[in-house]
Amino acid sequence: MTRYLTTLITEKGRDVEDTINIDGHIGLTYKMLIDFIAGMPDSMIKDIRKMLVKIDFLNGDVFHYLTYLAKGMVKSLGH
Repeated sequence: MTRYLTTLITEKGRDVEDTINIDGHIGLTYKMLIDFIAGMPDSMIKDIRKMLVKIDFLNGDVFHYLTYLAKGMVKSLGH
């Protein structure tokens, strides 16, 4: 999943070290999100990948979904 997300993000014109803009959270990067997702149970990883493939296939903005996931990550970590 790490390789898939890294490839997806770079193919869409961003770098994994780019920041994700979430109010009140400075310095949050796609790399941090990738590491968080990689630590999830396989069933959740499979669901995330399935959704990203669907969004990409329909020419949607995968970064909207990645931002949504990042907000969930921040919330789950209690920040």
